[in-house]
Amino acid sequence: MNADAGAEFRAGTVALVGRPNAGKSTLLNRMIGVKVSIVSDKPQTTRHRIRGVVTQESGQVVFVDTPGVHRPHYKMNRRMMDTTRQVLHEVDLVAVLVDVTESRGRGLEYMLNMVAESDLPVVLLLNKVDQLHKPELLPLIEWFSGKGEFVEIIPISALKGANCDNLVENLLRHLPPGAMLFGEDELTDRSERFIAAEFVREQLLNRTREELPYTTAVSVDQWTEPEKEGGSVVINATIYVDRPTQKPIVIGKGGKMLRAVGAAARHQIADLLGRPVHLELWVKVKPSWREQSPILDMLEIQS
Repeated sequence: MNADAGAEFRAGTVALVGRPNAGKSTLLNRMIGVKVSIVSDKPQTTRHRIRGVVTQESGQVVFVDTPGVHRPHYKMNRRMMDTTRQVLHEVDLVAVLVDVTESRGRGLEYMLNMVAESDLPVVLLLNKVDQLHKPELLPLIEWFSGKGEFVEIIPISALKGANCDNLVENLLRHLPPGAMLFGEDELTDRSERFIAAEFVREQLLNRTREELPYTTAVSVDQWTEPEKEGGSVVINATIYVDRPTQKPIVIGKGGKMLRAVGAAARHQIADLLGRPVHLELWVKVKPSWREQSPILDMLEIQS
């Protein structure tokens, strides 16, 4: 690929911004073709900024997945929202994802106002249109047209792929001419170690309910490469919970829950690495960890 295509080659950063469960991470994974951002039906799944890179002959789009816009109640959540605001001052373009199946209330209005304050060009992506009846789409586009200054409004389905094939080309039209920001073979700025911890957390999110998804975190404490070709990568990771009563829930009766989480995460990590993986999980109680800066720093939940 010729990176010196002159003015024809465009490159820039695009923030993916939306309310919780709008589909930002699903879209990111679809666009780059590799799972780097975990997905669940629980709000506040994304806690970090995660960059995903798509490189084509005509240009390079660096997507920046951000935590969902929500009202923060803990230091962790305040840091998450600070991250989203900071990203809005660092990118070239904002892609706002809206779940068209959700009600249009104050949360949506707050998010649209926050994006408008960035003074950046904004593309509005109306997500989950596969769940709409066709006659509903045009009135919806007209309604959103009156809610902000959007350079484009594009109906998509991040899950099904509707209108996603040409999305990169549509975004590139609003990015500046320039050279690549990442190598053409790079897909993300996140390490395998970070993604492995997130895969463990994803399995917890998918298997727990009530308050547990929001009070758990995962850190990779040790990562040992195999000494011989074909050997297993050995990973030791810790699952943090907020209260002593939550520890037995994560472990499960006879360790059943922890084994299920570990087995599913191990398969995901092995697929990512293309190598066998031996995963050991431990559970520790860290009361009020969501308010403790040292733990948040360790987990890379930074403002």
